Amino acid sequence: MKHNMGTKLALAALVLALSGCADIYSAPAPVLSGKSGWVVLPIDNQTETPQAGQRAASIAEALLQANGLTGVQRYPADDSDESLFEPARNDLHQKALDWARAQHARYALTGSVVEWRYKVGVDGEPAIGLTLQLIDVDSGQPVWSSTGSRTGWGRDSLSSLANRLEQSMLAPIMPK
Repeated sequence: MKHNMGTKLALAALVLALSGCADIYSAPAPVLSGKSGWVVLPIDNQTETPQAGQRAASIAEALLQANGLTGVQRYPADDSDESLFEPARNDLHQKALDWARAQHARYALTGSVVEWRYKVGVDGEPAIGLTLQLIDVDSGQPVWSSTGSRTGWGRDSLSSLANRLEQSMLAPIMPK
C-alpha cells in the first residue's frame, strides 16, 4: 500500500510540474461557421523581439488552414506595420478591419504577442505569451478571446513552442 501511495504522489507531482509549463484561459467558444470567410489581421508585437507579431500571425494562418478552414486570407502587412522602436500604429486596426470587410470576411483573428523570447540562463528556455481575439467583422465586436503562455525546454525552438501554444489556444474555435 505504501508503494502504491508513493507512486501516486510521485505521479501527481510530475503532472503538476509539467502542467505549470502552460496556461491557457479561453472564453467559451461560440458556434462558428467554418465555411464563412476568415482572415488573420495583424497581431500586435508588444515585445522587444522584432516581427514577433508577424510570426504569430503566420502560424495562426497556417493552423487555421491546416484545421480545415479554406480560403483563409492574411492582411498584407508591410514593414512599416511593425517596428522594433515604434509602438503599434493606432490606425492599423481600423485599416485592417476595413480590409477584412472588403474581403467579405465573416471572422477576423487578431491579438497581441506579450512575450516571445529565450529566457536568460544556462538552458535558454523559450517563452511565449499571446492573446488572441476572434472578431465579427460586420459588427467589429469580439466573439471569442483567449490568452495563453507557455515555456519550453532548452532544446525547444520559439516557433515550435508558438505552434503548440497557438494550436491549443485555437482548438475551441476550430471546425469539428
